Amino acid sequence: MMGKLSFLFCLGLALTLSLSLGNALELQPEPDYGPVAYEFHWSVNDPHTGDIKSQKEVRKDDKVEGVYELIDSDGYRRIVQYKADDHNGFEAIVHREPTDIRIPQPEAPKKLIAAKLVAAPLVHYAAPKALIKQELSPGNYVSVSGPTAQYKY
Repeated sequence: MMGKLSFLFCLGLALTLSLSLGNALELQPEPDYGPVAYEFHWSVNDPHTGDIKSQKEVRKDDKVEGVYELIDSDGYRRIVQYKADDHNGFEAIVHREPTDIRIPQPEAPKKLIAAKLVAAPLVHYAAPKALIKQELSPGNYVSVSGPTAQYKY
């Protein structure tokens, strides 16, 4: 019952404030900043890593047109021509064409030969020393035990 009363009180207070402030606040339309236009392009060409790509885009008002291209890992060039506007939305046309470009592949790790590792001792074994029992002096001791962290993937 008390919850309903506090809710109704808060609702009434909010309505009263909104009506009193509604007359004081005047909504202004968002100013028109004029037509929106930009143009940019960029490219990367790193033959060492095989990272070869570029992009060019142009916007005028609500119409965007552009093209980007890159070299896929199989050596093909992918060219994507796209455009977007209010009427048609986003449209893309994708072309793929073969190239002579070979993407450098990382070298496979060299295999270790087990016979060579087994032939030489890697760890020397030392017999454990006898445990020495110590008497504990009187005092405050803290013992902590708990579950160990388990990670499941």
